[in-house]
Amino acid sequence: MKKCLAILTIFIASNYLFAQDATVTKLKDEAGKTIKKNESDTSSKAWKKGGLFSLNLAQGSLSNWAAGGDNFSMSVNLYVNAFAYYKKEKHSWDNNVDFYLGYVNTTSLGARKNDDRIDFTSKYGYALNPKLNVAALLNFRTQFFKGYEYPNANTANLTSDFLAPAYVLLSLGLDYKPVKDLSIFVSPITSRTVIVNDKTLSAKGMYGVEPGKNSVFDIGAFASVTYAKNLNKIITYKGKLDLFSNYRKNPQNIDIFMTNLFSAKLSKILSATWSLDLIYDDDVKLFGTNKDAPGMQLKSLLGVGIMVKI
Repeated sequence: MKKCLAILTIFIASNYLFAQDATVTKLKDEAGKTIKKNESDTSSKAWKKGGLFSLNLAQGSLSNWAAGGDNFSMSVNLYVNAFAYYKKEKHSWDNNVDFYLGYVNTTSLGARKNDDRIDFTSKYGYALNPKLNVAALLNFRTQFFKGYEYPNANTANLTSDFLAPAYVLLSLGLDYKPVKDLSIFVSPITSRTVIVNDKTLSAKGMYGVEPGKNSVFDIGAFASVTYAKNLNKIITYKGKLDLFSNYRKNPQNIDIFMTNLFSAKLSKILSATWSLDLIYDDDVKLFGTNKDAPGMQLKSLLGVGIMVKI
């Protein structure tokens, strides 16, 4: 009996040790395998993409209103932003496009445009250090539809259209990013082409082109500052300031293009927005007593509506 128990004990122990050895061997084999990355796995993407959609509406109506006013008024303002940022090792590529469109309709004046812009910027950078890049920048800016000035209620004079004007800017310089929300781009040599693809406007020599010509080419210095920041849990800010000094014509008169957008979140999709834009273009001579001088242009829009991230 004792002999049988001894044999049984040896048999069980042998099986146990064999199982343990097989398990250890399997674990070693698994550990030694090379892990292959699935090409479709994009968990460590170099791209960051997104955008913003904003729609503001306002409407008013009057009937037998003794204090006076338009019987009907309505305004619609649309803003769409899309971006795609690439960053890998020393290379970066920032792409951003903004679309603005707004209309106001009143009983007395009819439908008029109060906002219209297409603004695309693409910037490639190669890092010299964590905060400084050598960069090349492309900027394209124009509008969707015809624009008019209204000397009186019955007169509308054409002042702009799609590709009239259009600004195409190519620049090579340094891009300084002291913090992730701020970019300061400076270039001593920048080309700017102004396109006026409308016979009526080009015949008048609008936007700096010679009468009858459709474009003008300039060389100058350029600087661009962009800043985007969540000021707190509710309010966000996005702004851009572009400065251009034309070496060929009045370099002391610096062209300014500045945009500011403040948004305050009221609920998950409702927000209040305020945009403030400033433009000074030494070649836009539509102002002054005789309508033949440049001037500071200002546009301010305040509204409440839908704002969602794309």
